[in-house]
Formats: sequence, structure tokens, C-alpha cells
Amino acid sequence: MARTIKEKELENIKLAHNYGGWMYCTRCNTNIGYLCYTTYDEINFSFTCNCGEKGNLYINFQDSRPAVADTNSLQIVKNRWCCPKDQEPLITIMDAKLLQYRLQITCLKCNQIYFKEKEI
Repeated sequence: MARTIKEKELENIKLAHNYGGWMYCTRCNTNIGYLCYTTYDEINFSFTCNCGEKGNLYINFQDSRPAVADTNSLQIVKNRWCCPKDQEPLITIMDAKLLQYRLQITCLKCNQIYFKEKEI
């Protein structure tokens, strides 16, 4: 089912598809991750690529619901960060290709907000 985007902000990052798929740094064209477009409801992702480029990605949808922050951590399953409640993959981040990042992502199914970050 296609969703209607309400807000989409891309800065120094490009997506393979409209609101998901492979993510690339626009300066060095390095693949920095994969956004699973059918399982998230909202994403706020900022990063610094190994090339020095800083970027941001923010997407939410017309039918996004208010979410609740969860104190549980995302779980890693086969290199994908997954919802700890249902193990649905949300995002893959190529950690070795980024100096730092901050992720806030909401699971579409359970409506919980999860946080992940890597600091220098």
C-alpha cells in the first residue's frame, strides 16, 4: 500500500525510492544504509559521513499517528535494526561508513519511537 508523504526533508542524502530503499551520501555517493519503507511511520536521521559530509533525513506521512517513546533498544537481526516488539526490520545503518549519526524512528506496527546513535 502506497502512503502519502506529509513532510520530506533531505539534506546531503538521497534515497533509492520515494520514501525508502538504499540511502546514499550525496558528496561521495557511498551507500550508508537501507530504510525499510513498509515498516516505519516516521524517521528523523542525521549523520556525518566518513567523507565529512553532514546530512539529514526527515519523513512523515499524512496518516502518521502520535507515537510514544520506548525505553527499549532496537534489536539487531541480520545487520538490520528491528523493532524489539515484533522483530520487523526498520533500518540498516552502515556503521563503518559514518563518523556519527542520530536516529529517531517510529515503528508503523507498534507506534513506538526508538532511538539509536553513534558519537565520535
